[in-house]
Amino acid sequence: MSYSFTAAETKTFTLTHARHLAAKVAADLKRLQRLYGHITDERITKFESEVTELLRQGYLNTVIYGFKRDGKWIEPTLRYTASELASGSTDDDPGRILPGKDINGATFGSYLTYNSSWWVLTLDQRATIEGQLPFQRTTGDEPQVNGYFADDKTYASGGRSLGRASVRSFS
Repeated sequence: MSYSFTAAETKTFTLTHARHLAAKVAADLKRLQRLYGHITDERITKFESEVTELLRQGYLNTVIYGFKRDGKWIEPTLRYTASELASGSTDDDPGRILPGKDINGATFGSYLTYNSSWWVLTLDQRATIEGQLPFQRTTGDEPQVNGYFADDKTYASGGRSLGRASVRSFS
């Protein structure tokens, strides 16, 4: 005699899950603020709201926050990549922002990309969603990196994740 057992699990990604992930991003931005300045609490709140909404609706691909010098991202810069949760992924605590990096002559900035679901929407649908966001982004080329992005954290909730990578210099 043999027995078999099948289990199916369905996860619904909710506003609560999106807020959980966005709060991790905001915590990282608060650490950047504390260590390097250049970011106001108001701006962090707007970035958190933007990430929450784009995650909730399923349109975020990547978002970068950090410092640019000579048009290139430098340390300390963070990139978040949204994806479906990989099996075995953990929900890391935010942090490990390296202190003491040279940001002289650098400016703080952000760059966001949408996933393929965004690009199948009509222009009117995109405009409606953009109207729900705390600010409007402009188009532009993605800045290059002075160094490379190293994966260092995974934030997970509700079957989705944000993988975090930090810029590291070659020297």
